[in-house]
Amino acid sequence: MAFQCQRDCYMKEFVTSVVSCCPAELKQEVNGKKGTLKGFNVKLQDTILFPEGGGQPDDHGLIGDVPVLRVTRQGPEALHFVVTPLEEGQEVHVKVDWERRFDHMQQHSGQHLITALADTMFGYKTTSWDLGRQRSTIELDTPCVKPAQLQELEEVVNEKIRGHIPVTVQLLSIDDPAVEKVRSRGLPEDHAGPIRIIDIEGIDANMCCGTHVSNLSQLQVIKLLGTEKGKKNKTNLIFLAGNRVLKYAERSYSTERSMVSLLKTGPDEHVEAVDKLQKSVKLLQKTNLSLLRDMAVLIAQNFKNDPQRGNFFTLHKKEGDNEFMNIIANEINTEETLVFLTVGEEKGPGLFLLAGPSGAVTHMGPQVLELLQGKGAGKNGRFQGKANSIARRAEVEALLKEHCKHHTSEEE
Repeated sequence: MAFQCQRDCYMKEFVTSVVSCCPAELKQEVNGKKGTLKGFNVKLQDTILFPEGGGQPDDHGLIGDVPVLRVTRQGPEALHFVVTPLEEGQEVHVKVDWERRFDHMQQHSGQHLITALADTMFGYKTTSWDLGRQRSTIELDTPCVKPAQLQELEEVVNEKIRGHIPVTVQLLSIDDPAVEKVRSRGLPEDHAGPIRIIDIEGIDANMCCGTHVSNLSQLQVIKLLGTEKGKKNKTNLIFLAGNRVLKYAERSYSTERSMVSLLKTGPDEHVEAVDKLQKSVKLLQKTNLSLLRDMAVLIAQNFKNDPQRGNFFTLHKKEGDNEFMNIIANEINTEETLVFLTVGEEKGPGLFLLAGPSGAVTHMGPQVLELLQGKGAGKNGRFQGKANSIARRAEVEALLKEHCKHHTSEEE
């Protein structure tokens, strides 16, 4: 059977009863970290919360006051994952997250329209599609789509939207001859019940389990953002439908106003202004690097010319890189002098270099690494790497000075 969300995609609230509630786990990713949430899978007598399928994400919503975090399909049943158990047999009030639902309806119906017209106009078949959080993608079975074709497709798509064309749902038995005339990429193995057909009048009839608008006018507008190279000689067509176009325009305008304020130029001059800035930055970076190299040589020479220099040299500089540190170490006779150099934020991450007599470097390197909470390696009298924190630099200096003092007294 079809779920209530498929019979009436516009129903926002619904009263039904709990059939079962079983312990379950939900694998999820929060801020890039994967984890498992313990909870319950709830089966309802019927549901207005769409289970994930057909390229469309699931609905979110409430069962009573309990949030539904995931809805999946298991054969003819929908499983609603919640973290609070519900009593079997109890009557419950179900409410759908309408903003999320209507967004999915717009994107999914928009995909059907684009897919049908791309096929009719250019013979480009759709092989898959993805309804993303911010933009959606249709995979077309063609190596490329020409810019003129993209423009023509967008014009015709929006012409159909302005045409106020009805979108209807038909339920057919699997042995109905009409099923053979319908566009489809096949049914899932665990499909149960009648075949559901989404019919855009005069444009397309397609098997689909998803939720859709009842008229193309409710798509408002579709924007084809462009194409990207897909896999195996295919092309990914990127699009936005409905409210996503409005949000995209709002974000773009906000960015444009910020750019006007920063660049002190009108929107039409932003690309040229940024290009000039990038060229200026590259020139300044090149000049800065050259000055840093010259400074490294002067720093080393100044140390060597100091009659009171001793056998330990240390320096921290916020600006610099590995080459800057290595130039200093190369200029100083590290066979006699222990050199400890760091670059980066004083209390943040950075780079370090320990150079000197091989025995001293081999012995002290791991200790320096531990204090700086870093990663690195060494050979031939050099030990260098990345430091997660240069905040304990003073401790490293004290440790190295003590080593040099002890080494000097032994020689005497």
